[in-house]
Amino acid sequence: MSQETPNQYTVLLYSDDAAVRDRIRLAIGPRPAADLRVEFADASTWEECRRLLDEYEIDLMMLDGEATPAGGIGIARQTKDEYLTPPPTCVVIARAADRWLAAYAQVDATLVAPLDPVETGRVVAGLLRARRDGAIPLGTLNTTTP
Repeated sequence: MSQETPNQYTVLLYSDDAAVRDRIRLAIGPRPAADLRVEFADASTWEECRRLLDEYEIDLMMLDGEATPAGGIGIARQTKDEYLTPPPTCVVIARAADRWLAAYAQVDATLVAPLDPVETGRVVAGLLRARRDGAIPLGTLNTTTP
């Protein structure tokens, strides 16, 4: 197998707390897998998320489920509702019991804080590879043309 240049992706990190964004960034790292390289775009408000989604090609949204006033689960749902082709979403939650709410919001994946870098890398790599291979994120409607 030949050594290829890693695919480059942009991951949007959302939290109202810069320290939480830094912990997520550290858990993912610049290379979550040998075939993937990521750069990060930071947002601390829903308005910043929306601006980044409008202006850049975002490949994955990593959202803080505990952020205020807009939580990551709500932003994930709003993104699915407002964008024709939203990127996949992963929400970092504080309690595993909140997975039902994330599922209701059509979140593609959840991770429980504190983040395990191995599990985080596995989930992020899976979501980015699925996007590369043409998978349609949960909750995406009307993305095919007749």
